[in-house]
Amino acid sequence: MTCQAWSEPVVRVQSLAESGLRLIPECYIKPKSQRPTNMNTTFVPNHASSSQNDHDDPINIPIIDLQGLYGEDQTLREEVLGRVAEACREWGFFQVVNHGVSHELMKSAKELWREFFNQPLEEKEAYANSPSTYEGYGSRLGVKKGAILDWSDYFFLHYMPLSLRNQAKWPSIPQSLRKVIGEYSEEVIKLGGRILKIMSKNLGLKEDDLIKAFGGENEVGGCLRVNFYPKCPQPDLTLGLSSHSDPGGMTIILPDDFVSGLQVYRGNEWVTVKPVPNAFIINIGDQIQVMSNAIYKSVEHRVIVNSNEDRVSLAFFYNPKSNLLIEPAKELVTKETPSLYSPMTYDEYRLYIRTNGPCGKAQVESLISKK
Repeated sequence: MTCQAWSEPVVRVQSLAESGLRLIPECYIKPKSQRPTNMNTTFVPNHASSSQNDHDDPINIPIIDLQGLYGEDQTLREEVLGRVAEACREWGFFQVVNHGVSHELMKSAKELWREFFNQPLEEKEAYANSPSTYEGYGSRLGVKKGAILDWSDYFFLHYMPLSLRNQAKWPSIPQSLRKVIGEYSEEVIKLGGRILKIMSKNLGLKEDDLIKAFGGENEVGGCLRVNFYPKCPQPDLTLGLSSHSDPGGMTIILPDDFVSGLQVYRGNEWVTVKPVPNAFIINIGDQIQVMSNAIYKSVEHRVIVNSNEDRVSLAFFYNPKSNLLIEPAKELVTKETPSLYSPMTYDEYRLYIRTNGPCGKAQVESLISKK
């Protein structure tokens, strides 16, 4: 059953931050065990040309140049495929450059969304969301009364399938934002399809097997969540987004140019991702973990905030068609590697996070078959 209303009044975090408060409200203070310790959120942007040297850098996720996939050099192509496979197995996160999406379009999308969040509150409230679909302008995930909240606001919208796309629900201010949302989403969903084909081939499946399991190119789910993380007077006590793995298939993140904040959990520590200019960050979601029978695993991640700078990021969720049963690919299930997960639709699966909010990897781990 879907909840139709929030359990308590929704407070906009950006309004709190702009009020000049020096102490954050108690409902944003995380338990000590969840508070951030590595608080470095400012960085000098890397250069994409250094991506090969950065691949083995233990303090950053892998950086992969996709250009080699589209030339005639078969050796280089195999090398790139191998690096994607390794990043999927070992990290669950990686950055891609030379991905085919216009840098100008990426820049324009970030600038226009920042402009939206800087509109007067009453303009944004016209798009206020509810937990029934989460579409629109929001400030919380999960509907539990008295929950500990995250220090962020967001805008969530559907792009695919076409039956869910409703541009009337997209912001009309700034004037060109709707047009750019469409152009940006179209390019990013194509990128998602290309990467899913790479993953499928690397798993030993046919190139289009995973896309078919997602429902086909015209029926995949595509949603955009634009996150706004206001500066925070006590960033050591809270999080912009609590630890979680993404419930969908794959997430394609366009990060802030100058303020980092995304952290990935690896080797019992939190690694702060250092974005490369004009790169996308790719992370594997729970559905690909299920389809790959845990050959590829989704990874816990979170977002920290800081006291000096606001931060904007765009997360595009590339998901299976919501009413299809998701289960391990039959080719990956053998006597030696039995199926780890029982079938479940994505609709059933994502209801958990929409009800409970981010909960680490508890959801996907709860699906492991007890056979």
